[in-house]
Amino acid sequence: MYLVLLGPPGAGKGTQAALLARNQNIVHISTGDMLREAVKAGTELGQEAQQYMDRGELVPDDVVVGITRERLNAPDAHRGFVLDGFPRTAPQAEQLDGILEELDMQLHLIVNLEVPERELIRRMTGRRVCPNCGKTYHLVFHPPRSLGTCDECGTDLVQRDDDKESTVRQRLEVYRKQTEPLVHYYAESGLLLNLEGTGTVDQVYERLEKFLK
Repeated sequence: MYLVLLGPPGAGKGTQAALLARNQNIVHISTGDMLREAVKAGTELGQEAQQYMDRGELVPDDVVVGITRERLNAPDAHRGFVLDGFPRTAPQAEQLDGILEELDMQLHLIVNLEVPERELIRRMTGRRVCPNCGKTYHLVFHPPRSLGTCDECGTDLVQRDDDKESTVRQRLEVYRKQTEPLVHYYAESGLLLNLEGTGTVDQVYERLEKFLK
């Protein structure tokens, strides 16, 4: 099963993709995680990507496409995958089509998570991350036991630059301008499912699982 999850920042793509990967026994491929790992490692690619991510802008296609091509060519991806964070534009989707054709793969479903903007801002600005172990919290939905401190290692939590409200609003504006046309691109394929992304994680996944069954 080859799937793509679409939706604005904060829609819950990563969470739902992880559930799909676990329950369907497929690979969760997150370009966002791969880029952040490159930033943390301080590689040339990571340094280039960080400049765009800190401003809430999209990382250039050549960087993202290169990373994705390598990952999809890995043996574990051939048994099935869910793509989270790629493609983000119609040109990227066209390049993905080319990659999949080369690898003799074909998408089965594109899921578009729909969440109101006010809810997206609330979700993203409340996130806090442990810079030491990487554990993620939320001030409303998943707060640490001790305010501002990681439950696992006791390190002070931080708010990522791309989770600050000014950057969040910029990211949503970028999404509207550059990524929403992607929904129209996939609508023509007949594989697009527009799915309500509000409610609890389990409620959203139940809607998705019901459709898959």
